[in-house]
Amino acid sequence: MDLKAIRNKMQSLSSNGSGKREKIDYSTIYWKPKKEGKYQIRILPSKHNASFPFKEFMVHYGFGQYPVASLTNWGEKDPIVEFAKKLRQSDDRENWSLAKKIEPKMRIYAPVIVRGEEEKGVRLWEFGKNIYLQLLGIADDEDYGDYTDVNEGRDFTVEAVTGDVGGRQGLKMTLRVKPKTTPLSNDAEEIETWLDNQPNILEVQRKMEFDQVKDLLQKWLSPEDEEEEDEEEEGFDETLAKATQANKEKTEQPAKKYQAPAKSNKSKSFDDLFEEEDDLPF
Repeated sequence: MDLKAIRNKMQSLSSNGSGKREKIDYSTIYWKPKKEGKYQIRILPSKHNASFPFKEFMVHYGFGQYPVASLTNWGEKDPIVEFAKKLRQSDDRENWSLAKKIEPKMRIYAPVIVRGEEEKGVRLWEFGKNIYLQLLGIADDEDYGDYTDVNEGRDFTVEAVTGDVGGRQGLKMTLRVKPKTTPLSNDAEEIETWLDNQPNILEVQRKMEFDQVKDLLQKWLSPEDEEEEDEEEEGFDETLAKATQANKEKTEQPAKKYQAPAKSNKSKSFDDLFEEEDDLPF
């Protein structure tokens, strides 16, 4: 055995927390205001789509401790999206309401330089639909033109204030476009570096496997602490009925009362939801 190689491997595992994922400094990848105040930013042309600087990204909320990126972002089937489609095939209003709650929500990312923090390079600015509509409206206004132009573009002032955000206290952003056009930078080499070095949201966001997302959905519908080992296998129609009944009883956690099929079986009827549509029994 090569003892030196063994020691190197031991040090590598120890430094990564015995196999845990290495900690990433996300502040070097993403940007959004962390406290109240005014920030000046510049939106850049996207390296990944020269004709459109914005990237729409769909995210699931409420299925775990952290948001879950929808697999549709990568052009793949998403179990939660597929389940929502099946719910909408029903005439039951509660099924439609549940479908709306579990469908992914849109977040938008744009490559930006934050003035005063140029040394941090290009980061992805994350925002929601309201800011997105404002930015699209300004782009469509002939008085402003292409604000991403590296020579005659425009900076934006983003002001963050504390307020109600989705029923909780958070930072709300307002946007104002600068009246004067300015170059992205006076250093041509710096501009080239910024245009060439931009994070790709599809590469930096964690992508789960289909079965992992399906497992999250099944656990959300049937919490482990309410499962019974000897429960009888239940069909999809009963799955919908129980999910919607639980949604009526507790709207904040729509399907917490849903009783799962036997833990040992994992319910073939649930797995059937994700077969090819031609094979579906409903």
